[in-house]
Amino acid sequence: MNRTENLSAQLRQQILDDTLPIGTKLPSESELISAHGVSRTVVREALTQLRAEGLIHTRRGTGSFVLAAPAETSPTSTPAPRTAQDRALLIEYRMALECEVAALAAVRRTQHQLAALAAALEGFAAAVEHPATAVEQDFAFHRTLAEAAGNPHLIEAVSRLGPTMISMPRTRLEASADRHQLAALEHRAILDAVREADSAAASAAMRLHLTASRRRVLELD
Repeated sequence: MNRTENLSAQLRQQILDDTLPIGTKLPSESELISAHGVSRTVVREALTQLRAEGLIHTRRGTGSFVLAAPAETSPTSTPAPRTAQDRALLIEYRMALECEVAALAAVRRTQHQLAALAAALEGFAAAVEHPATAVEQDFAFHRTLAEAAGNPHLIEAVSRLGPTMISMPRTRLEASADRHQLAALEHRAILDAVREADSAAASAAMRLHLTASRRRVLELD
């Protein structure tokens, strides 16, 4: 294994074991050179390899950010979407799944689950400048909603998707604060309908949210 392969393998492993979570900014080229004792050429070649694998995204003048863990991280989880078509198909699947999740949650949720949903929503809304935290809180909201639906098969389906169903980090990295707040408002509409025990409104709010998510993803792809 040459130096480029060794560095890319080390960074890949850090993404895999969540040392570098989704949305995290990688160390600068100079920091990587100093930490690993390699040349700038080696660093750039290693980053190029990670970009080719869809693991990082580099923004000129800003740096490189983690997009997703390698698809092979878990044989039971859904691979991270790599293309616009992948993302559109994933959201289409989520519509079929989560509209019913929201409807059931509206009539089966407990007060404890309502509190957990509210906490995840507030965490998401506050994470406008922290993509990794936004992904975590966004998934927590949807996972808790599945728990509130009270069907173990639905919980398993959402859990199997994992944060990859949320983590479209390039979109988040390039999105504006206004887009983030719109997403927060969409989540709040879902929560309000669930709190009011209105199944039809909860399902409709989820469909509206996922339709808007698909539009945002395709606009920024």
